[in-house]
Amino acid sequence: MNTFFKGLNTFLLLLIFSAPLLSQDAQVSDRIVAIVNDRIILKSDVDEEVQNYLRQARVEGQTVNFSEDIWYSALQSMVDNYVLLQKAQIDSVVVSDEQVNRMMDQRIQQLTRQAGSEQALENAFGQSLVEIRAEFREQFRDQLTAQRVQQTKIQEISITRPEVVNFFNQIPEDQIPIIPEQVAISQIVAIPPPLDDAREAAFQEALALRDSVTTGGKNFEEMAEKYSDGPTGPRGGLLPLMPLDDLVANYSAAASALEPGEISEVVETQFGFHVIRLNRRVGDEIETNHILIEIGDESLNEEAAINKLEALRDSVLNHGESFDDLARRHSEDEQTAPLGGKIYDQQTGARLIPLDQLDPALYRIVLLLDEEGQISEPKSYNPNNPNVNRAFRIVSLDRNVPEHRANLETDYDRIRQSALSQKQNRIMRQWIDELRNEVYVEFKIPVPDNVSTQAQI
Repeated sequence: MNTFFKGLNTFLLLLIFSAPLLSQDAQVSDRIVAIVNDRIILKSDVDEEVQNYLRQARVEGQTVNFSEDIWYSALQSMVDNYVLLQKAQIDSVVVSDEQVNRMMDQRIQQLTRQAGSEQALENAFGQSLVEIRAEFREQFRDQLTAQRVQQTKIQEISITRPEVVNFFNQIPEDQIPIIPEQVAISQIVAIPPPLDDAREAAFQEALALRDSVTTGGKNFEEMAEKYSDGPTGPRGGLLPLMPLDDLVANYSAAASALEPGEISEVVETQFGFHVIRLNRRVGDEIETNHILIEIGDESLNEEAAINKLEALRDSVLNHGESFDDLARRHSEDEQTAPLGGKIYDQQTGARLIPLDQLDPALYRIVLLLDEEGQISEPKSYNPNNPNVNRAFRIVSLDRNVPEHRANLETDYDRIRQSALSQKQNRIMRQWIDELRNEVYVEFKIPVPDNVSTQAQI
């Protein structure tokens, strides 16, 4: 339960499973349990942190029961977080409103997908999306700021091969873990294009909305709030100030060609059709509002995607083409295409992934591949992309490593990650303790010595 690596995503995951939400009203029995400079920590704050941790553990399938150790660890974690915020002030680490809004938008999109709809998300919180953003914006800013301070320090920590070897050699032989079956896999993804009729209908709707604003005098924000698809609609289509490079190419090109206050023609991107208004430009950053009309999944040409993948599969199996090269040129997955289609473990960054840790859709595909070099038939799946609900892919089994006892030759990346994590934890703990000596920290209750410098939630 380590605060150093409890990232932003974990923090916001807790929010959706928090019921009730954080209360601003202290209970009658509430009291101050710690002070960090000018910040106070209440008993109710720690109680809520513990409840969130236990809920998250249950969501992840873990059996964790309340204990005093967990409670005091949560307290220490909160103290450490405030210490990091003090360090951020000293080092002038600032997170802008635009960065907070952008990250909140991304997280709200993810939570909306998990909840099933914006309405379901609002029901889970008992608040509107606007109220959710308002209530958690400053907490989000604090977490993002603390994370940035942590990452700056963590990036300074590296590990050498002799250190990894020494780490492994210190493990008693009877405690060397058994590594389950692992696979290295690659994919080529095809996203079904819209059917011509559906594309034309979406274009015409976007064109009509543009005319309503430019000719009919309708308010842009009101039209966006009423008709725009996507997560920015409730905010009048606002995309806060952000670098041009963070926007998709067609959107960026069209918006950057406008003068402040001007409205673009209808612009097509992979998300649909946009009508864009440029609000302001600051250097290489722009602020825009847009109206987005998406093309529904039911109007996609799935046959075209399947035919494309079958042709690519045939090129590899029967014509000697390289899967890696074809993935770079033809795959429509932005994350894996530049890597030649290679899929890496999201947690460790390793090429070999335990078979039982593949997502269910990939697991079912790989189970049918018996030999290295085999390529699956095209299979549909739901990509982890808020703008694409359905795609198809072919999967190549590049390597298959049976269950075995861990060794440096086969499992170096995995062992290196464990050794590095141990080193990072040790150095970060020492660093936090040093920072505590530079900040006023006072505990208003007795704290057991055995948790004061141990791993935190």
